Amino acid sequence: MPATSYRDVAVITPWYPTRELPFRGSFVRAMVDATGPGCDRMTVLHCDAWVANLDGPADRQVMDAHRALTPRAMHRNPTVGGADLVYVPVPVPRGQGHADIAHRHDLALGAALGGRPIDASVVHAHVGLPSGWAAIRHARPDAKVFVTEHASFLDKVLSTPQGREMYDEVLHRCSGFLAVGEGVRRPLVEAFPHHADRIGAISNPISFDQPRPTPVTALRRWLFVGALSELKGVPLLLEAFARCHAEDRSLTLTLVGEGALLASLTARAAELGVAEAVTFTGAIPPDEALRLMREHDLLVHPSRAETFGVAVVEAVAAGLPVLVTRCGGPERTLAGIEDAAGLLIDVTDDPETIVAGYRELRARHPHGLDTALAHKVLSDRYGYAAVARAHHDLWFGEAPARPTA
Repeated sequence: MPATSYRDVAVITPWYPTRELPFRGSFVRAMVDATGPGCDRMTVLHCDAWVANLDGPADRQVMDAHRALTPRAMHRNPTVGGADLVYVPVPVPRGQGHADIAHRHDLALGAALGGRPIDASVVHAHVGLPSGWAAIRHARPDAKVFVTEHASFLDKVLSTPQGREMYDEVLHRCSGFLAVGEGVRRPLVEAFPHHADRIGAISNPISFDQPRPTPVTALRRWLFVGALSELKGVPLLLEAFARCHAEDRSLTLTLVGEGALLASLTARAAELGVAEAVTFTGAIPPDEALRLMREHDLLVHPSRAETFGVAVVEAVAAGLPVLVTRCGGPERTLAGIEDAAGLLIDVTDDPETIVAGYRELRARHPHGLDTALAHKVLSDRYGYAAVARAHHDLWFGEAPARPTA
């Protein structure tokens, strides 16, 4: 392996896009794409959980085989930003808690490294458990360790004494800790007040380099990008769309993503008489989702809770007006440009909230919006250059771990 350089970074992540799951970890890939060009070398260690029903004897046999075979399979493959990608399978018995899963990531990464430490002067992990734990266990003693936390399951990680103890150790060891959104930072500060001054904030990087070919002229082609779940408000979205479609038969709705509600949503669209106006794309690569944003007229994102809301910022980057809920992330990412970007609505259980929001936004469009202004402001906040600069200042400079969220 080449000699370690000053700007040598290893990124440890439990998620990274694969052929089978092109969406999972797309925000990690964006971070690599943004920050990689400023490094002499970057290696992404994708520690991917392989969950299976394993009893004691079978589990021991799998782990023995994993230790023997994994070091021979650690191939470096090119990925975005000039980085190399190394895939590390992590055998995990089904039903384990987050602390146990973190221990499995520790063991798997140790096997992949052959007992040697990670050969990098900077190690950046995504989420405190499991990747932050694996990072502090395998970083060189002289390496700087950073962690970005953006997990939606953070409350479950902190719900057990073992999980909290391990998380506390990660916070103690790391050189800098970054939360994506106040909704993530607040519970960490409450859980670990003695580490409050170490918990900074950062955003996910978004590309603003591909504008739409023509401006939006009418808000007829609705788009949703995300998991087909109750948490994302998709059932309410479908009900609201059907009511608006009854008033304007030219409206269409494209739902990008997959989830357990696909069958029930498909059936409900038929019951509502809008099946021909609703398209379910399933999971598609991130680049394809961004292309669809540039081809639609309106992003409708009625999520119940978001720590950041990447899709909302991506939509603004694509020149798309947005109709989104005040669900934790969007009211912060769109702060100061809410009216320029579109409209924020309350989180409710009534689809009429979405219907009323659409009617108001339609009445304001286009003269009551300024998508060009929204594009510029968010590019300055969340564009690749801004986020890369924040990371590089932390990794290679003396800046404190508190860049602007």
